[in-house]
Amino acid sequence: MTTTPPDIAIPLRDLRFHRDGADHPRWWHGGDPVPTAFFNALSCTFPAGEKFFMDSVRHYRRSVDPALQAQIGGFIAQEAVHSREHATFNKLAADSGYNIAKLESRTKRVLDFARTRAREHQLAATCALEHFTAILAQELLATDGRDFDAAPAEAARLWSWHAIEEVEHKAVAFDTFLAVTAHWSAPRRYALRVRAMILATIILMTTMGANMRDLFREDGLRGPRVWLRTMGFLFGRPGILRRVTLPWLSYFRPGFHPWQHDDRTALVRAQKRLGIEAVA
Repeated sequence: MTTTPPDIAIPLRDLRFHRDGADHPRWWHGGDPVPTAFFNALSCTFPAGEKFFMDSVRHYRRSVDPALQAQIGGFIAQEAVHSREHATFNKLAADSGYNIAKLESRTKRVLDFARTRAREHQLAATCALEHFTAILAQELLATDGRDFDAAPAEAARLWSWHAIEEVEHKAVAFDTFLAVTAHWSAPRRYALRVRAMILATIILMTTMGANMRDLFREDGLRGPRVWLRTMGFLFGRPGILRRVTLPWLSYFRPGFHPWQHDDRTALVRAQKRLGIEAVA
């Protein structure tokens, strides 16, 4: 089985974005409500989602070997900064007139229910959702940030930085899951992670769809036309979800590990492009 490369660092970069008071248009992504709604809807899942990820992995921090403990520490540090910066980003959307609190509460309600499940199930859900964020991040890095060519520079930098760190720590939750279920049979472990991915996919897509619907309604956009445009954005060109379909399916392969897709070259290229190789 592939394992996490030993040269992968998970540094804390205490970066801050959107603190200069610069204008942030309501339709900040090229004046287009569709990509704007997609990334706003996604960002609204991050504050509560990343807290859930941190808590589910932190629970096992003392149950794993020292090397993985150190990676968990890096994971938690990075996710805490992501949560803070996306809360700031979400406030910009709220300041432009969107009811962002409603969208953030939707994610929190879903995760509050998830917290009632067994700890191993929470960790399996984290593995599944971390795979989603990792494969989205891989696509954003693979195109050298072109998905944000129409966005303000600060927004593009925020999302690119987030993508870099999602790739850096993409295997931490998965390695933790493998460690704490090492005494399980392989079929039992496989069944849980596959079931968690199916449920996570349904819940995430349902939440994202509801979030985008609410954002469209606040912009007075209703009916099939806006959803046809949305499907074109997601599955046509640029087709962000179309591009991650095969990587998503890879999760269902027995023996899967996140680093079977080795994107260290794209990672280094993105770090140099943004000038954030060093720890801030």
